[in-house]
Amino acid sequence: MENNNNLSDREKIAGRLKEARLLSGLSQAQAADKLGLLRPAITEIEAGKRKVSAEEIIQFAEIYKVDTSWLLLREEEDDSYMNQQIKVAARELGKMKPEDMKKLLHVLKILPK
Repeated sequence: MENNNNLSDREKIAGRLKEARLLSGLSQAQAADKLGLLRPAITEIEAGKRKVSAEEIIQFAEIYKVDTSWLLLREEEDDSYMNQQIKVAARELGKMKPEDMKKLLHVLKILPK
């Protein structure tokens, strides 16, 4: 993500919304469909050109499976980012076949610490 010190809160929230969407594996069109919006609305939101209502933040958090507090800049960037990454990893691991999970765990054990 860009240097957040020079960005407005709206731009920071927009960045987090885009990051959450990407981590969730959704396209702008898919996100718009789930939210009942048009894709250009998602583009404008992610560019920081359109305000987002409290209700929309809640909907975004639900479809992206992230905390509203993270989207609203209420959590520390480093800890929150790592927590979001862990959630994404857990979600993806849940989709794996048991034999693939065994292989992955084996690889993780041999990686340097």
